[in-house]
Amino acid sequence: MDKIKVAVLGGTGTVGQRYVQLLEGHPWFELSEICASESSAGKRYADAVRGRWKISADVPEYAADIAVKECIPELDAVALLSGLDSSVAGDIEEMYANRGYIVSSNSRNHRMDPDVPLLIAEVNPEHVKAVEKQMERRKNSGFIITNPNCSTIGLAIPLKALYDEFSIGKVNVTTMQAISGAGYPGMSAFDMVDNVHPCIPGEEEKIQTETQKILGCYDDGFIYADIEIAASCNRVFVLDGHKEDVFIEIGGDPDIEHVQKTLENFRSVPQDLGLPSAPEKPIIIRHEQDRPQPRYDRNAGNGMSVVVGRVRKAPTGDYVFECLSHNTIRGAAGCSILNLELLKSCGYVGV
Repeated sequence: MDKIKVAVLGGTGTVGQRYVQLLEGHPWFELSEICASESSAGKRYADAVRGRWKISADVPEYAADIAVKECIPELDAVALLSGLDSSVAGDIEEMYANRGYIVSSNSRNHRMDPDVPLLIAEVNPEHVKAVEKQMERRKNSGFIITNPNCSTIGLAIPLKALYDEFSIGKVNVTTMQAISGAGYPGMSAFDMVDNVHPCIPGEEEKIQTETQKILGCYDDGFIYADIEIAASCNRVFVLDGHKEDVFIEIGGDPDIEHVQKTLENFRSVPQDLGLPSAPEKPIIIRHEQDRPQPRYDRNAGNGMSVVVGRVRKAPTGDYVFECLSHNTIRGAAGCSILNLELLKSCGYVGV
């Protein structure tokens, strides 16, 4: 099978670097272009990220000699993975979609657009149908899909499992988010060491509204889920891995074993299709009292599984669990790639 050519937009940033890493040896996709800012254009990729490569020991050899381009209209690619900063992503992604490219974006700009799927492949795969509205509007085969905010993804996957099984009421979540979520260079060590930052601008609103769109349905338009979510977001001195404490009202008073089994047995379309980036288990349950922990659990399922632990019932009647996800893999680049795999399997890419 000939591989589908894919370009990375914003390839020198944190998410762009993760795209480059995860595409190495991909069975369906071939990295053909890397685009970045004017200051990086014309350089070898290895030179463009020299001194700021933060993913592993070395830039992958397969990508080192690729010449970085600006985000110019014509690219040797069918699909684009966007890690662009939100300050420029909106117009650039729209330009490419209008020219017939398929854009799978990690940026926030188009997430709440009325015909753009806000997609987590395991949670709302049926929302891909919305791209047909875009193609009709653009009068070509181009469209945009987006993945949600990194913390929304870690929360929405276990919520989906419970939402399908039980009657769900109010949800309260407190996040402890890794410093890599702020990009590079992010917050200074002086601000983070011996400290917790209790506000990440815009983050709480994203969790609250994005989750409603994701858990809703699509019927010639998005119908948001009738679920109330309150979020409080904190930045903590952890490199990778967002941890979330979730308090949720569940009707019917199910026992804890039922709740745990519902989470543990959750699987969806990507697992049934055997998509290359899909983890065997989207949710992994830990029964130890001191798990999940970022240091030990962020790479579960190659960084694509959500690890859930300390499932219990509080004296208030709420059900409580703690979940952890790798914010730059499952919460960003890995989610975008898996979404693109889902689109291919549905016949929207490479046909």
